[in-house]
Order: sequence, then structure tokens, then C-alpha cells
Amino acid sequence: MLVPSPLRPNCRADERLFQWKGVNTPPPSTIDNPLIQYIGKIASKASLKDSGSYGSGLRKYHIFCDSFSIPEADRLPASFQILHSFALWIVSDPNLLDPSIATMGPFEPVTVITARKYLAAIRVWHIAQGWPPPLNDDHMVRINWSLRGLVNIQGINRRHPLRPPVTISMMRILKRSLDLSFPFDACIWALSTCALWGMMRFGEVTVKTQAAFNGRKHLKRKDVIIEEDLYGKLFARLDLPTAKTAKPGETQSVFVTVQDDTCPIEALRNLSRIVPATAEDPLFSWRDSKGRIRPMVKNKALDRINGIFSRNNRGTTFGHSFRIGGASFFLSQGVEPEIVRLAGRWRSLAYEVYIRSFEQVISHHMANLTRKLPPSASSYVGQASQECTRDDSTSESGRVSGTLCSAYRVELTLFSQPNIRDLESSSGSS
Repeated sequence: MLVPSPLRPNCRADERLFQWKGVNTPPPSTIDNPLIQYIGKIASKASLKDSGSYGSGLRKYHIFCDSFSIPEADRLPASFQILHSFALWIVSDPNLLDPSIATMGPFEPVTVITARKYLAAIRVWHIAQGWPPPLNDDHMVRINWSLRGLVNIQGINRRHPLRPPVTISMMRILKRSLDLSFPFDACIWALSTCALWGMMRFGEVTVKTQAAFNGRKHLKRKDVIIEEDLYGKLFARLDLPTAKTAKPGETQSVFVTVQDDTCPIEALRNLSRIVPATAEDPLFSWRDSKGRIRPMVKNKALDRINGIFSRNNRGTTFGHSFRIGGASFFLSQGVEPEIVRLAGRWRSLAYEVYIRSFEQVISHHMANLTRKLPPSASSYVGQASQECTRDDSTSESGRVSGTLCSAYRVELTLFSQPNIRDLESSSGSS
């Protein structure tokens, strides 16, 4: 638990880097001139696209310091010894490491990946407060050495449950259960279809709180254009003002196309009709009982979606489940991996990490390959396959293999839409 301190006022996570202070005075970084100092302060605050992502790491660091009685004077600037100790503590799980140490102190274990993010948060905090980065390359070698050892001891048991993908059948259940003439549900359906077919991060279609909406960071109504491609097929382009993998000032575009009964373009047009708004209003927004425009909050969206899936015995969905589901579906239908990578805006083949349901794609890529063999080879392999099937039919591995080889088949029928050039012009609302 964080001990209250006037050095750490109660503020939003994205304000902690600049609001939380140390007792020491940093060395000057500019000349002693009010104008230059003012410009430097503005530049420092504008340097980060999302300072809120560092807030949780900074909070955890001070919990560690409170728990182990680290003096305020030693927290900023922090020494290698303190940050190395913080890294060891934050990753250690006594239940996996050594149960005998469970009563020797408080533990709040996180993954190694999260621990590195926390160290990055402390580094940024130092810079924001006018101090040099606290860790050099040699320090990080030492810390990574220790973290690797902890992973070797407890990493296998630390893996989180795989996040399940949203499937087409789940989307159809969602659509049947929503009232698309109701503003809140119309927004839920529009963001769900775009998140799936555009392989979007859920933070790109929702906000953390209603007050968090920022037109310079989040999608607005004017950021959507509906056009025809070279083949005369409709597509929608969503221009993201900011994105996780975008450079500062760079706009990334998400493209969605006409689909069958889960069509994102039709969902966007419906949202425009049911929730008319101005060009500067949030794209994924709804109107409350007083007619006020509200951006869709992430937790509210997931509560509505998971309520429907739970009643239909479809388990729990996470924000990334839509991005995972979209990539899994496209690969299962034979879309080239490079196209999936580009459409999902992955920098590399890292998207493969998100493919959770191997059974959805295995049959497309690996089934019936013996049909391409010469007759003699084919008959030999076929005989061997029958023997293998007989051997595995009563074994545990045979049952697992049967599960993994189930195909993911969805009929995809394109249908035409009226030719629209702009989302808002279709509703006449702005």
C-alpha cells in the first residue's frame, strides 16, 4: 500500500511523472533564463504521447520504497542497488520461488515484461524531473541476468491464461442480443465490428474514462471515410490520430471492408443514424438520457459484451480478444500472413503471438497434403496414416489431436452497399 506523502499528491496516473517529486534538487539543464526554462518545461511535458502508461510503474516503485524503508533522499535520483532490488522484488513470487520467504515481507509479483516497463517508468520519471537516466547498459545487463534467473525458476508457472479470440459465431450472438436502435448498443456493435475486422486494439475504439477523451489522440467522426476501391468495393478508412506503433505526429489508418451479417461499414452507418454527432465528437459515442454525447468507456463496453457472452455460455472476453479473433479468422481463410501483418499494423511477425486458437488455422495449412503426392507414395502414406489413427484412437494424444484438427469454417458472403463517400453525410448529421 502506498504511504501518503506531500511529495506524491493524489492525481491521475498521467500526471504522476510531473506531479510526484523528490527532496533533492536536480542540476540545471538550461541557462538561467525564464523564457528558456519555460520552453524546456513545455517541451518536457509534450515529449510523451501517453504519460499515463508510466503511472502504475511509478506507484509500484514507491510502494517498494515504503515497504523497505527507502529514504526519500535515495528515491530520486535512485541508485543501481535500489533499482536492482526493486526489479528482484517486483518479479518474485514466493509461492513459486520459495514458500518459506512468504512471511518475510510484502510481495506483489508481476511478469518480467511488466517489470521492465516499470523500470522504464522510473527512468522516464528521472528525466522528467531533470535527472540523468539512473541505469546504464552495464546496470541493465546485471538486472537482466537476475530477471532471467527468476524466469528460469518460476517462469513456467507464471504464464497467464491465453486470451480467447472472439469468433464469428460470437459476433452473431452479440448482434442478436443488442438493440441496434438503442444508442449505447449501436455504439457497442460499431466498435466491436471495427475492432474485429480492423484488428484494432480495444484502446483505439474506447477510452479509459469519459473525461479522458482527447480529439488529438482518439478517433472522431471526421476521422472516418467510406469509399470504393479499384474494384468498386466499399471500404472504410479509420485514421487514427495516434497509435501504439506510430511515430509522433504519424497517422495510422485502419481499413475495414464489407462483410456479411457482421459488416463494420453497415455498423458505422447505423451508428451515424442512431447517434448523430458533429465532426469533432468521438467516433464511438452514444447519447445519454439527456441527449449528451458520451465516448464509450472500455470497462462499460466489456461489461455489456461479457454480460451477453456469459448468458450464452461463451466465457469472458478481453479487449484484445477482438484483435486476436480478427487475425485468427483471416489466417484461417487463407489470407497471406503479410497482408494480416500490414492490416493489423504489426511491425513484424509478432502478430503470431496473438493467434490463440491453433485449431482455427491448422486444417487450412496442413490438411490433405498427401493428395499432392504420386499414387505410390500416396497409398503408402495413407496406410501409415490409418495405422497411426488406430494407434492414437485410444490414447490421450489421439483425443487432443482430434480436437486440434477441427476446422474453423465460416461462409463469407459479400453484399453490396449504397455508394457513400463520407460517414457523416450518410446520416446528414453534421
